[in-house]
Amino acid sequence: MIQSLNSALDNMLDRDPNVIIFGEDVGYFGGVFRTTDGLQEKHGDHRVFDTPLSEGGIAATAFGMGLNGLRPIVEIQFADYIFPAYDQIVNEMAKIRHRSGGEFWSPVTLRTPAGGGIRGGHHHSQSPESQFTHTPGLKVVYCSTPYNAKGLLISSVECNDPVIFFEPKRCYRGPFYGDPHKVPTWSDHPEAEVPEGEYRIPLGKARMALEGSQCTVISWGAMAHVCEQAIKDSGFSCDLIDLQTLVPWDKEMVVESIEKTGRCVIVHEAPKTSGFGAEMSASIQERCFYHLESPIVRVTGWDTPFPHTTEWDYMPGPNRIAAAIAQTQEDYCLLYTSPSPRDRTRSRMPSSA
Repeated sequence: MIQSLNSALDNMLDRDPNVIIFGEDVGYFGGVFRTTDGLQEKHGDHRVFDTPLSEGGIAATAFGMGLNGLRPIVEIQFADYIFPAYDQIVNEMAKIRHRSGGEFWSPVTLRTPAGGGIRGGHHHSQSPESQFTHTPGLKVVYCSTPYNAKGLLISSVECNDPVIFFEPKRCYRGPFYGDPHKVPTWSDHPEAEVPEGEYRIPLGKARMALEGSQCTVISWGAMAHVCEQAIKDSGFSCDLIDLQTLVPWDKEMVVESIEKTGRCVIVHEAPKTSGFGAEMSASIQERCFYHLESPIVRVTGWDTPFPHTTEWDYMPGPNRIAAAIAQTQEDYCLLYTSPSPRDRTRSRMPSSA
């Protein structure tokens, strides 16, 4: 995935002279994860350059550059440190198009590695996507594979609205299936075939990663791969929808899938309370109420700060997700085989009544 993101950035720098890249250590060092490696040497330090450790300053500078015709791509080194930039993103970038009546806009892409799985503790492992999905004017993207990382990043850079582009750091060098002791690389993975030239994946379009008939499983980022393993372990036939874009999210694909399966499991790393899964669950309930055969189940991180020593107990794993899939099938069976409350009342009545 590192190479595909680097390729997308290189393509955009080649094509558009208004594209610039800056952030902490992105220039000479090539980024803490080496995502921008070689770009300063190729394109010059006037287009790829380092900044001080000031996320608020990075965002404010990008906002001003965007207002004046540039198309900045900035890196927030870890998503956990995006909050010093929150005011500039939420109150300035996200609102300028509306506040100016469409006279100004802010075509800024904010890249940031997110999620757990690298033993980073609570300062390098959080998934703060729902902090931004609640903000009108922002688009929120969460890639999961080398192929969609490049296509989504190019679409984000070309978007005239600000985009928060989350990158699952656990998947930078290979898919993560939930076992920290078995970590494959992207070698030979079908989603690792990435063209050298430009291509685009439209924002707002999800990816159907697996097709089935018994349950719809929805996720994004690294959890899309953990869900894939969980579906195989569960033995049930499931649609697996990798959301890719959270705002706007692909309601059409989700609704069509749930109308087919009648069941839904939503999986994300972030805490359960007010996580984006809650918004999806409510929206699905509004649109699919008469098609649901069992309650929607959410499998998430716990409502605690991200731990340092027990992250594998915190992050949703294949066992928890497989159990949730099975639960949707059991709820269906109970719904249609258990007597109704009225029938149970009758069964307790004396036979002579």
